[in-house]
Amino acid sequence: MSRQVVSVNGCTSFRDVAEVLLTYGVSAVPVVDGEGHVLGVVSEADLLHREEFREQFYGEGYRPPVRVRLRERVRSPSRNVAAKARAETAAQLMTAPAVTVRPHTNAVSAARLMSEHGVKRLPVVDDDGRLEGVVSRTDLLKTIVRSDEEVAREIRDDIVEGALWADTSHVHVAVSDAVVTLSGTVPRRGDVMTLVRMTERVNGVVDVVDRLTWERDDTLENE
Repeated sequence: MSRQVVSVNGCTSFRDVAEVLLTYGVSAVPVVDGEGHVLGVVSEADLLHREEFREQFYGEGYRPPVRVRLRERVRSPSRNVAAKARAETAAQLMTAPAVTVRPHTNAVSAARLMSEHGVKRLPVVDDDGRLEGVVSRTDLLKTIVRSDEEVAREIRDDIVEGALWADTSHVHVAVSDAVVTLSGTVPRRGDVMTLVRMTERVNGVVDVVDRLTWERDDTLENE
């Protein structure tokens, strides 16, 4: 995510919000309260309900992209569209509640949320809903194109050596074209399941090949 984030408050005027989007070259901006809690998001689509925004910044006769028009037609009741067309502040313009993610949300889940809600940026919030940053489509693409060496190093350092109490000294990690192969031996079968699940969640991992063996099948002990 990007930690240097521009935001507005609920009282920010329609025109100032438009200037923020254009000045910083972003498609949406979080709306926060005095303590940094994310209240909603104002997007370019929200602003396009205002005739003067279209005319001033895009020229008379501008029409939003087809995807934006279809999304608004399906999701926005006409009453809401009319209200936004008369909106003067960010609080009146914003879409709320905002679609947000947490700092530990993996890239796949964030990308899925973007696709489901038709947005290009997601505010990242802490446990109390305060703004910590913003993750964009570009940020997500950077995680996908990680090198095999980067992925292998994270799995070894953060998972194999750092996440389990079990002896993982005999576990080997190999990465080729974003496919991870785990091999070697661990004390318990449950450790294998944990290692595989955690490895699958690492950003940049396409698939996990499990070639691990175990010394004791602890899954049978719970039956």
